[in-house]
Amino acid sequence: MKKAFWLSLTVAAALVASGASTASAQVKLGVAGPITGGSAAFGAQLKNGVEQAVDDINKAGGILGQQITISVGDDRADPKEGVSVANKFVGDGVKLVVGHFNSGVTIPASLVYAENGLLAITPSATNPCVTDRKLGPCGDDKRTHKNLLMFRTCGRDDQQGTVAGAYIAKNFAGKKIAIIHDKTTYGLGLATETKKAMTAKGMKEVMFEGVNKDDKDFGAIVSKTKLAGADLIYWGGLHDTGGLLLRQMRDRGVTAPLMGGDGITSDEFAVIAGPGAEGTLMTYGPDPRKRPEAKAVVDRFRAKKFEPESYTLYAYAAVEILKQAAEAEKSLDTKKLAQRIYSGMKFKTVIGELSYDKKGDVTRLDYVMYIWKKDASGKITYSEM
Repeated sequence: MKKAFWLSLTVAAALVASGASTASAQVKLGVAGPITGGSAAFGAQLKNGVEQAVDDINKAGGILGQQITISVGDDRADPKEGVSVANKFVGDGVKLVVGHFNSGVTIPASLVYAENGLLAITPSATNPCVTDRKLGPCGDDKRTHKNLLMFRTCGRDDQQGTVAGAYIAKNFAGKKIAIIHDKTTYGLGLATETKKAMTAKGMKEVMFEGVNKDDKDFGAIVSKTKLAGADLIYWGGLHDTGGLLLRQMRDRGVTAPLMGGDGITSDEFAVIAGPGAEGTLMTYGPDPRKRPEAKAVVDRFRAKKFEPESYTLYAYAAVEILKQAAEAEKSLDTKKLAQRIYSGMKFKTVIGELSYDKKGDVTRLDYVMYIWKKDASGKITYSEM
């Protein structure tokens, strides 16, 4: 009996020494975003994008022969919840993260990741400070974050604001522009960048005002906008608050078109805003669903009755980048993966070929103009101009 016992211990030790295990090794990947709350449509995009990418990669053999497991974190678009999610990922042994959605959540969560050696790629957080902090202080944050391993598959608000401001200056020259934002890191940041671009073109807004993103009654700001005689209302914020604001403007006789950024890129915007959404202008990247690289993946989403709009494919692409970087390095060490991404390597993804600068930003300019209008079925949705 003793001989058999010691023999089993010897066999077990040999298995450990050879790297074998009764359970296969796994790559722990976190996906974080607003799974519940007013921005849940965007959380669903990130979650579904990551889950489809992981399913496809696992079926093809995983990453370096290891299967990927997913941990989902619901930050409810709240910075404090984002930090809680980040700390839970650390405790669970997650090393790679896709998320968060909101800039105001991504920035504080990324500090947790930096302190614990996690690498994160956000599909959607566009505020420049998300990545600019890699090289020094940014905005009100005076700390440097040399250990920050933070990337994004989307563009930045200073790029997006430049496109929006140039469009306004060209098409609304001499008109009255009202700028309204939701006071968030994203909304205020985008509104500010658009204002800067307008100012550089010699235009001055008639108002620059903020509202609380969770407010339901916008009577005061609607009245002020109407009194200002605005010819265009620029909205810095997300689709849920923006949709409600636009509905109340239309109900109270404000007919000026609304213009927003990528934060309204959800069909829920028109559902909330109602018929008055028609004619809304918007900046967003070229529709990734129309790329030939994305066709097979888009078909798989649609077979599951999920429309992969907005940042779904940006989330899918983030997982592709992690896989390709790991295979190039033959390692899952996060610092090695980061250096590979910073290296200028060209990644083949469903949203096209991507490469990165030393901050962690994509090197291509990724914003064009859209308009919301009725499609062949009569549904109001966005299409590239």
